[in-house]
Amino acid sequence: MAKKRSEKTDEENQFIGDEYAEEDVSKEQDTVENEMEGLYDLMVPPGIPESVIVELVEEFDLEPVSRTANVDIVEVDPREILMLRGDLETVNEAHDYMIQRTHEVLKEAFKSPWVKD
Repeated sequence: MAKKRSEKTDEENQFIGDEYAEEDVSKEQDTVENEMEGLYDLMVPPGIPESVIVELVEEFDLEPVSRTANVDIVEVDPREILMLRGDLETVNEAHDYMIQRTHEVLKEAFKSPWVKD
């Protein structure tokens, strides 16, 4: 009978003190979630010219952040990826601008001798 009481006590007291830490963490998570609500990330693929990234940040007032993600290009290891954070409409406009400017920059930088203008 004493064994049952001790098991019950151990189960009840398994997380003594943790309930306070969990409350603090949940409050912090709620605050972060509220701050992140309505924000979206635009992934900047590897190889985008730095000048285009600077234009995106300055013109669209996006916040550069980094996130760790698995990229299956060459290696499967997680790596840091540059993201530009903003509201949905701005991120969509920045995406279109990024594609357009990247094509323009690449056309200026490389002209194949086999392609006629």
